[in-house]
Amino acid sequence: MGQILIAGGGIGGLAAALALHRQGVPCRVVESAREVRPLGVGINLLPSAVRVMAGLGLLDRLLAGAVETGELVFFNRHGQRIWREPRGRAAGYDYPQVSCHRGALQLLLLEAVRERLGDDAVLTGHALTGCSERDGRVEVELQDRARRAVHTQAADLLIGADGIHSVVRRGIAPADDAVRYAGRMLWRATTRAPSFLTGASMIMAGHQDQKFVCYPITPPDPTGLQTINWIAELPVAETPAPQDWSRVVDSSAFRERFAGWRFDWLDVPRLIDGAAHVYEYPLADRDPLASWGGGRITLLGDAAHPMYPVGSNGASQAILDAEALAGAIAANRDPVAALATYEDERRDATGRIILANRGNGPEQVMQLAEERAPDGFDDIETVIRHAELQEIADRYKRLAGFAPQQVNAPRPPG
Repeated sequence: MGQILIAGGGIGGLAAALALHRQGVPCRVVESAREVRPLGVGINLLPSAVRVMAGLGLLDRLLAGAVETGELVFFNRHGQRIWREPRGRAAGYDYPQVSCHRGALQLLLLEAVRERLGDDAVLTGHALTGCSERDGRVEVELQDRARRAVHTQAADLLIGADGIHSVVRRGIAPADDAVRYAGRMLWRATTRAPSFLTGASMIMAGHQDQKFVCYPITPPDPTGLQTINWIAELPVAETPAPQDWSRVVDSSAFRERFAGWRFDWLDVPRLIDGAAHVYEYPLADRDPLASWGGGRITLLGDAAHPMYPVGSNGASQAILDAEALAGAIAANRDPVAALATYEDERRDATGRIILANRGNGPEQVMQLAEERAPDGFDDIETVIRHAELQEIADRYKRLAGFAPQQVNAPRPPG
């Protein structure tokens, strides 16, 4: 196998570089940003993705300064508990579920790539502007963002890991492959605040049209404060601005809707008011593709399967893509057959998650509680039976590939 070019130095692209290197496959990452900076807010990695990180020898680095999520708890908008389940090692997984800062995870991966593949393994400041296959090779157009000069580079394979607005995907997808906005807006931030519940709890409260999510991404300091990642979600009528991680807005856009959300276990207005910066992020995805390219070009991560941030699956699925891609390439002499094997393993599986997340995934328990008991309840069993709640949780785990038996199953070495 010759040189593989990965377009995009995000979590998926960098994880792919490390997974390929582990298999002895040469590769290089090109990233449009001139400098990779720790953008974004918090992120939650499922045990399935943490298993891959452990296989890359990065578990200790990942856990340093992060939080092992111990439970996921759903509440209604009145602060009443609907459903609680243990997570990670507390739920019998061999690997933890991990909450950390998205930017810290990206820099951890970048550091590992440069250590293992060399300082020149990531070419920053170069945006992919086009690509085509010719004579058994891929020709890639790269624009130097500093000089504005465009040059062509050849590769044996091209992996498009360049996000929801992927240039690589544009050359593969049908003409009607538009970003689908859900009519809802996310406001995301982090706040230094006292621990809540266990100090390792991830909570979701409300329902489809008014939701608040939060979880700690750093351990408590000596004063009991943690960095809490939070997301407020409400419907919006206007067409949103393009997605990025840098659109800062004032909390007045949404704060009033959560002003009364002061529960004995969490003060939501205090969290909102304590944030230094709030980022606005429209809820969006794209329809699943019938093909990720064929030939010597394929897609990975958000370029392949952008999905709503439901069920902690966005970055987790990108990391699973990286593992599957490297395994397929290592097992096939024919690079075209390798990419076909990778796509067969991952395309339909991630497409099902896209569609499930549109139906709220495991968060549908909050919607059921809102529809059946909008004024609250004395006993959740009179609203949603325990067996129904358990089945919703288990079904989503199976669909997304992170049921305990799926994650803990023995795997061949390599």
